[in-house]
Amino acid sequence: MDPTCSSESVYNLIPSDAKEPPQPPRYYTSVFKTTVKEDVQKAKNAMKTMGPAKVEVPSPKNFLKKHSKEKTLPPKKKFEWNEPRKPPVPQRSEHPVMGIQSGKNFINTNAADVIMGVAKKPKPIYVDKRTGDKHDLESSGLVPKFINKKDYGVTPGYICKRNEEVKKAQEEYDNYVQENLRKAAMKRLSDEEREAVLQGLKKNWEVVHKEFQSLSVFIDSIPKKMRKQKLEEEMKQLEHDIGVIEKHKIIYIANK
Repeated sequence: MDPTCSSESVYNLIPSDAKEPPQPPRYYTSVFKTTVKEDVQKAKNAMKTMGPAKVEVPSPKNFLKKHSKEKTLPPKKKFEWNEPRKPPVPQRSEHPVMGIQSGKNFINTNAADVIMGVAKKPKPIYVDKRTGDKHDLESSGLVPKFINKKDYGVTPGYICKRNEEVKKAQEEYDNYVQENLRKAAMKRLSDEEREAVLQGLKKNWEVVHKEFQSLSVFIDSIPKKMRKQKLEEEMKQLEHDIGVIEKHKIIYIANK
């Protein structure tokens, strides 16, 4: 076949018989193949028919008759009363005795009780509409029942207890504040103590002034400058304290 020509051809339109390729041989065959076939065939043979093969054919004489399906009732029996009968109703001419007899005249007794009895008080009501609708006055809250109680207007016990606790807490707080104020109170210096403090400050000023006077005339180093500056600050502070004490006659000091 020429490779340059197309694969289409008129001969390809002619139908040809398709040949199935042969099946390859089996590589394994079960040993129980025959036994399984026999069991399947036995089961199929057993289920070929539904019910027995031979069935008794009903007789044509045994057809359904009228009232053949109705239930038969038991035979009738005579009714017998086994319970004891009650006594008959008495006649008009008879006067049977019923219960305990009494010679009391109930009519006169009831009339006397009504005449001598206390009249029943009407139930208190109130009317709240012009149409005359009546309501019970007792449950309306208009009756002053609560003011007649023994404990009306009395302070409840739990409120008294709470007031006592509040009062006790306030007293404890006041005592605590007074104690702190007493501890933090300022102490007044006496005249002798004031004079002693003033003399001590002046003596310290003289000591510092004497030390300041003993400094060298030439301050040519940093330590000398710092020493002179420190002495000047101490003298200035002492002069300020002396001036304050001399100015004020009464002096208080705070407790630490």
